[in-house]
Amino acid sequence: MKMKLFIALFFSLFATAAAAQELVPDVQIRKLTDEVIDIIKRDQSAEAGNPRRVDQLVEARVRPDFDFSRMTAIAMGHNWPAASAEQRKALIGEFRALLVRSYSSALSTYRNQPIEFKPLRAAAGDTEVTVRTQFRQAGIEPINIDYRMEKTPGGWMAYEIVVGGVNLVTNYRETFNAEIRGGGVDGLIKTLVSKNRALEAQAASKPR
Repeated sequence: MKMKLFIALFFSLFATAAAAQELVPDVQIRKLTDEVIDIIKRDQSAEAGNPRRVDQLVEARVRPDFDFSRMTAIAMGHNWPAASAEQRKALIGEFRALLVRSYSSALSTYRNQPIEFKPLRAAAGDTEVTVRTQFRQAGIEPINIDYRMEKTPGGWMAYEIVVGGVNLVTNYRETFNAEIRGGGVDGLIKTLVSKNRALEAQAASKPR
């Protein structure tokens, strides 16, 4: 009986500690943004003009905070259920590379600008929220980067990113649909692989 009580108390304390460590969405995104920009600023390869190195570092950092599986499903739309497990794995990997490149490129562009984190509009118990950020630039309109997030068993995760009014996820849906109509899911995978390789080659060819 004492052992059962001890085990119950242990797991209760563990759950409380885990809950205490979980960041609220806006604080989580602030931390993420600061760390990604710090990666871009500090990495010598980034300063030398090697975006591929930045993408690798950024991808490792954002993986715990971005739900790439859901992002891919959103971009695929009604075609997602038709994809096999193997196709889904390939799609997620290639789309992740494409999204990370777009995201790191956006933050790289505005890395030296002041960032304003808007007050979070959320009620207690909400499981989906939008974290709004704004990069201010002297003399021109500020750029907004918004993160739509969902509370999952593993914590808050972003499933859509909107940069300057353009949704980086759903923006691909029409293109994906067209590719699938022309060559099926495998055709889309081949296109994504080709696009990522071309972008890598383009990045590698830039002067350093």
